Amino acid sequence: MGWIYVFIAGLFEIGFTISLKLSQNFSVLLPSLTFVVCSVASFGLLTQAIKFIPLGTAYAIWTGIGAFGTALAGIILFGESASALRLALLAVLVCTIVALKFASPEKAQPNPEG
Repeated sequence: MGWIYVFIAGLFEIGFTISLKLSQNFSVLLPSLTFVVCSVASFGLLTQAIKFIPLGTAYAIWTGIGAFGTALAGIILFGESASALRLALLAVLVCTIVALKFASPEKAQPNPEG
């Protein structure tokens, strides 16, 4: 269950970074509100994920999903560079995220301390 939480938290991280750009320094209402909602959802789900997944692993995967998705959104939505080197490095990032998932199996029970 923790992997589902961290994956969805990463998607909300992508949502809050895109909303941050669209909010134009919080001067546009709807993207500003979307930023707040996505931020709260992302951190809330990350909090749930660390009950099942080690903190360092959950955080690395959460930020990796967010970084990959935000970079991809930048390319698709905002016309940012899609150079071969940038795409190759994003592919390496995806491989790292997948490797971390397999290197840190989910615990059977939530961590009672976290």
